[in-house]
Amino acid sequence: MIKNVIKSFINAYFALMDLQRIKYFLALSEQLHYWKTAEKVSITQSALSRQIQSLENELGVQLFERNKRNVKLTPAGKFLKEKWEVELNELEYIHQFAKQIHLGERGTITIAHPDSISASIMPDMLAKITQAFPQLQIKLVQVLYENQLDFLKNYKIDLVITRDINSEPGIRAKKIYADHLALVVPLTHPFQVFEDLSTENLKQQKFILPTKDEGSSYSEIIQALFKSYDFAPDVFLHSEFGSTIIALVRKGLGIAILPDSYMHHQSPGLRFIPLPFKTDLLINWRADDHNPVLANILKLLFEE
Repeated sequence: MIKNVIKSFINAYFALMDLQRIKYFLALSEQLHYWKTAEKVSITQSALSRQIQSLENELGVQLFERNKRNVKLTPAGKFLKEKWEVELNELEYIHQFAKQIHLGERGTITIAHPDSISASIMPDMLAKITQAFPQLQIKLVQVLYENQLDFLKNYKIDLVITRDINSEPGIRAKKIYADHLALVVPLTHPFQVFEDLSTENLKQQKFILPTKDEGSSYSEIIQALFKSYDFAPDVFLHSEFGSTIIALVRKGLGIAILPDSYMHHQSPGLRFIPLPFKTDLLINWRADDHNPVLANILKLLFEE
């Protein structure tokens, strides 16, 4: 059954009209509402229904379960949604790659980066890129830790800057920078300098920390800091976003450990106390990606 579905999928995928029907299917699989989907893709509801039914007939499988109130994916529909999303992303990448070949140094590149470097190394990096490639379109995004490699492998992003060491097959990484961790406290806090820190007075603090991600080398650095003082912190809150943590510290809800690059974010009312722990920044990309724009940017960033 699965082999027949995949064979039908391949035959349908590479026909132009079927490609459009697949896009309608993916749109409906997200909305699960015919009227809203039809409005989004700019066709009538009846035309959308015919396109979906035609696709189901060609594939020989039911993609949606329908009644008067609900629309939901069948197991086969869920399977094809997962496969088609990846294939469609790769096909769109191929089209974009062809355009970049045709246009030379024109094109679009999507870079994911941590919030911590938004006001430190990112402006300088982007100034360097745009000066060398003034026609290049750059899209900046922030992606949750657990999604970064998946987005990279599925061509949703082209480069991702992380604080984590990557050992994933097919992904290359290179260090571009290093900064220190800092203890972030309100200006009214009694901690003034590093020498004020001790196991006893740190135990009395409430901490607001980045989300602890399994396998994250950045999380391990923070845990190593606490181990050096031989205590487990009283963690009041976890957040994936450093800007949120900074706002909570300023509000007096706790203290935090963040990269000292956040000092460039113009954060009044806060004190950053440097800590003797470094955190590296690495740039990651697909090892088999032959995108000429990507190659040019990597060469630019890594030139001596």
